[in-house]
Amino acid sequence: MNTTELNKLIDLWFEEDIRDGDHTSLSCIPDTQMGTQQLIIKADGILAGVEVAKQIIHRFDPELQFEGFINDGAEVHKGDIAFRVSGKELSLLQVERTMLNIMQRMSGIATTTHRYQSLIADTQCHVLDTRKTTPGLRYLEKEAVLIGGGMNHRIGLFDMILLKDNHVDFAGGITAALTRARDYCIRNKKDLRIEIETRNLNEIEEALRTGIPDRIMLDNFTPERTAQAVDFIRNWMSDKYIEIESSGGITIDTLRDYAVCGVDFVSVGALTHSVKSLDMSFKAVK
Repeated sequence: MNTTELNKLIDLWFEEDIRDGDHTSLSCIPDTQMGTQQLIIKADGILAGVEVAKQIIHRFDPELQFEGFINDGAEVHKGDIAFRVSGKELSLLQVERTMLNIMQRMSGIATTTHRYQSLIADTQCHVLDTRKTTPGLRYLEKEAVLIGGGMNHRIGLFDMILLKDNHVDFAGGITAALTRARDYCIRNKKDLRIEIETRNLNEIEEALRTGIPDRIMLDNFTPERTAQAVDFIRNWMSDKYIEIESSGGITIDTLRDYAVCGVDFVSVGALTHSVKSLDMSFKAVK
């Protein structure tokens, strides 16, 4: 996310939390009083959101001084100090919650992603995120997935064609959906990759016969059926490599069972929709 877009979000966050002022702090802290606060890690995990935190802090008060000790993507442990910020105490108090909310969420996503990807590090498979993200935070949540060692699927509906079961059913079948998608790209001069969701070997075979898809998604296949599907696709295609993605109800306990089947990707919505934030606090240095 570029600086301009992020600043728009930050302004919305400040409007949500501060509006015409933090009256608690304004009522008891002198405007001239200076101090320092530090970000203390309270649980083991992967740190994410440091660069966003800098922008939040400097957006609110450019005179705040940021001293960083740990960068995004680093493994952190309980008791670590990630950074210190010095300046007006009123400014420190007003940015605290917004900055913590973003850092805790991003670090939780990065930590969860790291756990998933570590389980299959010895395979060719990569963990993918999905569009099951918090409205308004998609770019930051997907950035956290990257920081944690995962990969991004499409960002939104605009940067890839993904024909899911409803598209297939509404279009009148696999061949019709793929053909229309290809013709749409040609007609509108869109250089978009095309992926199709399949529910069984018959749909896989029909998709392969068109020669159109760049990636085939195996939706709600068991590991056993996944292994059969991978063999089928690889034996069918000798002149073109088609990526294979497993999706649908895959958990951290079943992830490896799918990865070892030879798929290229496993998409996991839980990376962003069910994540636990990483515990941390922003405390005054006395």
